[in-house]
Amino acid sequence: MNMSQDLKTELLPKLRARYARRDRDGKSRLLDDLCEDYGYERKYAIKLLRDRVPAPAGRAHPGPEPRYTLIEPVVRTIWLAAEQPCGKRLAPALPLWLRHYERHHDQLSPRQRELLGQVSPATLDRLLAPARAQQPLRGRCGTKPGTLLRTEIPIRTAWDVRRPGYLEADSVAHCGASLAGDFIWSLTYTDIVSQWTEGRAVWNKGAAGVVAATRTMEAELPFALLGFDCDNGSEFLNHHLLAYLQERGRPVAFTRARPYHKDDNAHVEQKNWMWPRQLLGYGRLAQAELVGPINALYAEAWGPLMNFFLPGLKLKDKWRERSSWKKRYEPARTAYERLMAAGMLGRKARQTLRERYESLDPFLLKADVERRLKPILAAAEDARRALLRRGD
Repeated sequence: MNMSQDLKTELLPKLRARYARRDRDGKSRLLDDLCEDYGYERKYAIKLLRDRVPAPAGRAHPGPEPRYTLIEPVVRTIWLAAEQPCGKRLAPALPLWLRHYERHHDQLSPRQRELLGQVSPATLDRLLAPARAQQPLRGRCGTKPGTLLRTEIPIRTAWDVRRPGYLEADSVAHCGASLAGDFIWSLTYTDIVSQWTEGRAVWNKGAAGVVAATRTMEAELPFALLGFDCDNGSEFLNHHLLAYLQERGRPVAFTRARPYHKDDNAHVEQKNWMWPRQLLGYGRLAQAELVGPINALYAEAWGPLMNFFLPGLKLKDKWRERSSWKKRYEPARTAYERLMAAGMLGRKARQTLRERYESLDPFLLKADVERRLKPILAAAEDARRALLRRGD
């Protein structure tokens, strides 16, 4: 016979208490009796007797003692400031952030330093699982084909990507739910070798604005611009940008991706989330006066934080096994660390980049990002509410 609900309510608390007090053999006999009397499967009976049973006083939790709870507050603080990366990116980021942590937060004990030096990416993911559930992170395609220069700008087939200077470029529309009207676009530029990334904002992605943004971006690069690859959008495939890249003492190789093949620009495509989307979201930015503040945010706070202190993964090998693709990635490193590797930059460029790195503090950069971002998002929200009021 099955146990009625009333009998469960009265009998189960007593059985659970007896089950918790008994040794292994006693538990087995109790389970035998329960299964025989009420026809339960043994696994179901175990679940019934274990449900909400408090552990007896003084009894240790089964399994090894947790080792890394001591560093959970430190890891959580850095994880939140570092834009919530996965464990594989957070593990190499910890040494970069710890040298600044004590200036802004608590002093680390020797035991904490030891644990932080040996914690694995998988353990970091497990340690941060509750925080990740509580802290969720904060498109549309706006590519208008540029057809006039397709015969003049070749499709990229191969580049010597063993040295920095070859960039992929893409645009992101901050249009909200509609591409109609005027709004801000973000341009993202990513170096293939180092993953050094720069972002710029433009109004309506006109050719003159895109050239001006590309010029200011190039001035900030720690290496010479050697190649420029983009999709087939008209913001890039125009005579203004072609002249800017080609009419110089050392012309820049200007190529384009195949139409409808986003993987051709995979390096910059993966940065579109980390740069415009994660920072500014999917809302509509339709105020021209926000272009300046967004550019300052990209160049003075967000860019240094991303390039110097947030490691990224980079694909090393890719091969097919039967019906699936297998991928192997390089260890996560920052763009700065990749550029500082032997043979990437000249001595003077390395020294300049090192001095810039030493002058930066990731916690101050994160605070600067939040300070600059708040009025931008507030202005966008005010505009959205005003639009809704007009619609009413």
